[in-house]
Amino acid sequence: MNESDPNRNTDKILDGVTVLDLSTFVTGGFCSAMLANQGADVVKIEQPGYGDAVRHSGPPFMNGESPYYWTLNYGKKSLELDLKNPDAREALYELVEETDVFIQNFRPGTADRLDVDHETLSAYNDDLIYLAISAFGQTGPWAKRSGYDLLIQGMSGIMSVTGEEGRQPVKVGLPMTDLITAMWAAFGVLTALYRRERTGEGEYIDLGMLEATLPWLTKQAGMVFADEETKRMGTKDPVLAPYQTFETKDGHINICILNEKLWGELCTAIDREDLTTDPRFERNADRVEHLDELEAEIESTLTQRSTETWISVIAEDAGVPAGPVYTVAEALSNPQIDARGAISEIDHPELGSIPVIEHPLRFKNADSGFELAPPLLGEHNRDVFREHGYTESAIDELERRGVFGDDDD
Repeated sequence: MNESDPNRNTDKILDGVTVLDLSTFVTGGFCSAMLANQGADVVKIEQPGYGDAVRHSGPPFMNGESPYYWTLNYGKKSLELDLKNPDAREALYELVEETDVFIQNFRPGTADRLDVDHETLSAYNDDLIYLAISAFGQTGPWAKRSGYDLLIQGMSGIMSVTGEEGRQPVKVGLPMTDLITAMWAAFGVLTALYRRERTGEGEYIDLGMLEATLPWLTKQAGMVFADEETKRMGTKDPVLAPYQTFETKDGHINICILNEKLWGELCTAIDREDLTTDPRFERNADRVEHLDELEAEIESTLTQRSTETWISVIAEDAGVPAGPVYTVAEALSNPQIDARGAISEIDHPELGSIPVIEHPLRFKNADSGFELAPPLLGEHNRDVFREHGYTESAIDELERRGVFGDDDD
């Protein structure tokens, strides 16, 4: 958990908010993980015997568990429900009656077939916040198409500006559009909850991945609005220079120059004051125009010394924005991350302690953080209904009727 003043209010901001999450993979999963981190009681509803497909994404696996699954499902409970079973649907409706937020990321039409659409559920709870995530939204000519991160990266324009000029378009190396959508989803849920506090009304949120990604184009969209061409530039920037990755003697370094003051300070730090008087590099616009020559000049100097040395000289001593290009392992464990406690541990019911990537919001007057390990499939089948007021015999009856799936699943 994040820590600050020991005298602060240790309640979490979303304490008391309940979430039923029928989604699979990233868009809904990361959204509900964000909500769980802030105190929401998130119940992950899963296909009996199989669960969320992300459980099986790998290798690698650790004793049959996918660490990828962990990163999307800290802080949740797992409930198996066979939604093709009428008794399971009735049990779900009873849970919905006392639920604040319902999340699904089915292709449009699937929720209707399963009788978990907004119209059906709002009849049981008219102040429900219902979030429907899909690739292209609930309307439009592409609405019923399936879609995943790679498709959306391509259709959103991201791949057209990622990679090296003259080479194949490249996707960002993480599921960027899934995560973008998940963050919009969490933002949408919170704003809907805030509106409900003011009006008493529930809400239906229609969120499409393609539309969710477009606002993040910012700089590139601005170029299009100005009738300029966008292109792939590797790590270079279309409007700033130098703002890119350079080779060093033993690796790579990123340097970010946003104004003339920083440009002068960089040249002084690397002992290349001659570059400040070169007419090709005098102003940012000049440097952008002569980017290839600029790269060659700077790299001829940087390749003479190690990355660690240049970080000390440029970032630490001169105060110029520069940093190494870390591996993922280095990114997860370095002096800054360790000092901030960004990676912690949580007790897993079968594996002992497992790592947790903490979420970054640090409130002065409220607590946050994950309290539950990513759940085993069906780990909370009985707990969820017990907390809902069911007796043990009533839960036994649900089990007998196949609500949690058949024994053979």
